Amino acid sequence: MTEVASTSSQTKLKARQKDFDNILIESIDETLTSLGESVKQSIYYHLEDKFEISKKDIPKRIEDFANGIEKIFGLGAHFIEISIMKKLYEKIGMPLEWNEDKELIFANYVEAARKCFRKEKGRR
Repeated sequence: MTEVASTSSQTKLKARQKDFDNILIESIDETLTSLGESVKQSIYYHLEDKFEISKKDIPKRIEDFANGIEKIFGLGAHFIEISIMKKLYEKIGMPLEWNEDKELIFANYVEAARKCFRKEKGRR
């Protein structure tokens, strides 16, 4: 019985993970689309070509994605990351709060959103 319960909770966790990954990709997609469809396609192309990060792998390689965006956009990456985070937190129903005096670390905010999403979905 314990093994079945464990398998069931692992299945639910994987489902929540997949849900979050889809929401994250949607948030990234919407942000990049706001720059223009051809720009979005170009960014995905460069991420895959130069950094070997496919769109579907972004949730598993969020730090690599952030580094790629930072190399592509330089200081402008910061604004793109904030826009992605705003969309992501809005989609999961959580307020986005960050201290503007501290360095913004995109991967940390994504991981915090992932944990909140798991916890919130686990309650339902």
